[in-house]
Amino acid sequence: MVSKVPAAAISKNFGAYQDDALREPVVITKNGRPRTVLMAYDDFVRLSKLERHVELTADLSTEELAAIENSEMESGLEYLDRELTAADVSK
Repeated sequence: MVSKVPAAAISKNFGAYQDDALREPVVITKNGRPRTVLMAYDDFVRLSKLERHVELTADLSTEELAAIENSEMESGLEYLDRELTAADVSK
C-alpha cells in the first residue's frame, strides 16, 4: 500500500520517510493533493527502463513500413524479446 504524507511532515522527518520509500513509494501531498513521489532508486531505474517512445503505424509512410518489415535485429539485443514476453505474461 502506498503512503500519502503531507510535505510538511516530510520536511520534519525526512530520514524516516526515506526508509519507508525503500519498502514502498511515498506520495507527498501539498494542500491534500498528490504532488510528488519518494521512491527507492532501484525502483526508479526499473521504471525508467520501461519508458519507450511509441508511434502509430498508421502515421508511418509506406517506405518506413517497408524498411521495418525488411529489417533484422542486431546481434546482442535478444533481451528485448524477453522483455516483450515478460510484459505479455503480466497482462
